[in-house]
Amino acid sequence: MSSTTPPPEKKQLILNAFAMHSPCHLNPGLHRYPADQGRNYTSLTHWTKLAQKLEAAKFHAIFFADVLGGYDVYKGPANLDPTIPAGAQFPINDPLYSIPALAAATETIAFGVTASTTYDPPYAMARRFSTVDHLSNGRVGWNIVTSYLESAARNYGLDTQIEHDERYRIADEYLDVVYKLWEGSWRDGAVNVHPDGVTGYADPKGVRQIHHRGKYFNVPGPHLCEPSAQRTPFLLQAGTSSAGKAFAAKHAEAIFLNGQTPELVRPSVDSVREQARGVGRDPKSIKIVAGVLVIVGATDEEARGKFEEYARYGDREGALALFGGWSGYDLSTYDDEQDFRFVEQPAVRSMVNHWASTVPGMEGKKWNKKTIAEYLILGGNGCKIIGGPKTVADELERWVEVADVDGFNLSYASVPETFEDIIEYLVPELQRRGIFHTEYAVKGGTMRENMTGKSGQTRLDESHPGAKFFHRSTHISPQRSIVAKQDERDEQRQRNEECHDERKDEERDEQRLQEEAFDVERQVTDGRDQSPFSGNYAN
Repeated sequence: MSSTTPPPEKKQLILNAFAMHSPCHLNPGLHRYPADQGRNYTSLTHWTKLAQKLEAAKFHAIFFADVLGGYDVYKGPANLDPTIPAGAQFPINDPLYSIPALAAATETIAFGVTASTTYDPPYAMARRFSTVDHLSNGRVGWNIVTSYLESAARNYGLDTQIEHDERYRIADEYLDVVYKLWEGSWRDGAVNVHPDGVTGYADPKGVRQIHHRGKYFNVPGPHLCEPSAQRTPFLLQAGTSSAGKAFAAKHAEAIFLNGQTPELVRPSVDSVREQARGVGRDPKSIKIVAGVLVIVGATDEEARGKFEEYARYGDREGALALFGGWSGYDLSTYDDEQDFRFVEQPAVRSMVNHWASTVPGMEGKKWNKKTIAEYLILGGNGCKIIGGPKTVADELERWVEVADVDGFNLSYASVPETFEDIIEYLVPELQRRGIFHTEYAVKGGTMRENMTGKSGQTRLDESHPGAKFFHRSTHISPQRSIVAKQDERDEQRQRNEECHDERKDEERDEQRLQEEAFDVERQVTDGRDQSPFSGNYAN
């Protein structure tokens, strides 16, 4: 009797939409394309419609990039003239304020929001993200950045940017502060979830100061907000430097990487996972998401035609303005025909030679300003996959196999058209191959649950450094205290809407919650509190 080995289970892809509250993101000038709606970036209707379309297609999240200054290096210094006509990430709104409205219009799709550790104090940042985590029922993530634009530094009162690695040292302590606020200030079960008309709203003995005194921050606490569904928002990071990768390996739950080919990305993936293992984390708990521009059509030819049509509307000056901001170098000081593979500036020469040797279809090209602008005009300096559903799906599968990535951050040439094409052509092909879900892992769940695919995983993983700050109760589980609180709010809202038989509903729900609480307490064993911070914090 012979036995056959079942085929290995296919990795389920994470798909995020990569967007920005600006006329153009990685597509300078495309606001001129007739079907593009980027100029509606100030409209909540624009964003809610997009969120609903993406949720219907089961996208995991919309990831909102952000910057705190304009791209003013090109033809500078401090010159925004090339940037403004292109709408190149300018003007730009703060994405965080839209999230509660987007969450109210959807049920499960999550929202990653970029925010900087360099210019905002941690006490205020923790409050803002807790507020949005409450209002979104746990569907918010924080893309942690340290900021890179000189224009931002000047506008926040500095003569120049703080040195690169020093920004990451600041960010590392910053994360300790917000972990203490989110995870350690309020004990599990401190909030009274069974109001009886007598007991106080929360137990003051369950709310403590954090007493953080460090090199960069002094924050006594306590946290202003009670615990939200996730406490700590889902943590994302995109650092590519040595300091950035080390920071991501320690703190991030999902990491964004860019590269032209999966072969070039794989070493970075392996490095991050190994560094995570080195700091005591489970390497596979970190989701690696590659940045990609996908232009898909019914056929390869149709997709190529779309790409060429989009490129006609791109703004070359805006693309060079983006390059100036990303690199810090002003290409306007060079002759139009200068081949940047051979310039004296080592950083520019290295960057351009890397593109010349890895960007498909660019062999034998002279890498002058025109070529650089054409390359950056759609999708920035990330990978571009153009073709019919089979062509694109084959390449995405190759990325998963070769680079060991867990999914993709999909940028757009035109919004919402690029995403509509992905939904129409690509998503069904990925689902047919069994590599993209047809339903969310946890419908109505938190961002952390759906990014990890684990129901009940609302809190940081136990191997995460933030977990050491958990302020646990010996009487109720970390997950259930928050869930019970949310259950009660949902039930109260329903009672208000129904407006009938209210007393009977309240008695029934109160009895059910009491039975749940009794059941939880029965399952909790003695000695559950393993927190090393049983007293006040000291740092």
